[in-house]
Amino acid sequence: MKRLLAAGGTAVATVGAGLWLADRSARPTEGNALTLDRESGVVPDPSLPDLVVVEGGTPETLARAAFDALGGVGRFVRRGDVVVVKPNVGWDRTEEQAANTNPALVAAVIRLCQEAGAKRIVVADNSCNDPQTCFERSGVAAAVRGAGATLVLPEPRRFKEVDLRGDSLGVWPVLEPFLEADKVINLPIAKHHSLTGVTVGMKNWYGILGGQRNRLHQRINESLADLAAFMRPALTLVDAWRVLMRNGPTGGSLADVEERKTLIASTDPVAADAWVAREYWDLDARRLPFLRLAEQRGLGRMDLETLRTRHIALGA
Repeated sequence: MKRLLAAGGTAVATVGAGLWLADRSARPTEGNALTLDRESGVVPDPSLPDLVVVEGGTPETLARAAFDALGGVGRFVRRGDVVVVKPNVGWDRTEEQAANTNPALVAAVIRLCQEAGAKRIVVADNSCNDPQTCFERSGVAAAVRGAGATLVLPEPRRFKEVDLRGDSLGVWPVLEPFLEADKVINLPIAKHHSLTGVTVGMKNWYGILGGQRNRLHQRINESLADLAAFMRPALTLVDAWRVLMRNGPTGGSLADVEERKTLIASTDPVAADAWVAREYWDLDARRLPFLRLAEQRGLGRMDLETLRTRHIALGA
């Protein structure tokens, strides 16, 4: 009986989430929409690498090593900043199924931001499955609470209509914390994706939106480039502790997961996606339309051979 009641509650919550997302899908007039002018990136430093790949150790040591190699967390987070960490928590899956960002890595990033003196740290995502269930089952909710950050779930009141000013995307409801942050850290997991080949940092921005996001798939590459132009993270950290190699983005079978114990960190969001696509799926970035569009808009570089790259092996 308890299991039936729990299942019924989850079903009601899922239907409810779908209803409010559909209710907010109407596109308002341009004149009533907000615009956002914020540059949360960092100043380039030619003495530091553009991209860092750290292997071995634990999620905590991977995160610290990545920040240290890029100049320290203080380069990205200043004292008094409001920081939003954007993991991928889209699916009702366990940590081992690798459909969501590793909770230990989320906690590690929170603690590093605290060390830098962040005023407030928020973790947020608009899950595809029921948000409460996704955050709890993935372990991310417990990690956020344990590290002392604030978890914001995608309630209707948390969205504001914003003019994204994209080539494909106009006015959409955006989750409020991403509009109020001083700095945003993108924390996706590396996964296969049936439509785009891979889902990494750029695809992770789908989680800032409300409305009928399935409509974005009609022009998915243009939508990804628009979102990347709108969201300028201070840093992209790609979780490759476990990699969902097949049947993404939802996964489900442990046979589709490979343990890599790796973290990729970059100030260039295009390069981060390109490196992951090449390394784990042998995909040429030039054949991925969303990366070509992003590079054409000046959002980053696909040519990995010209990047200043550092590899760090921490050992077991």
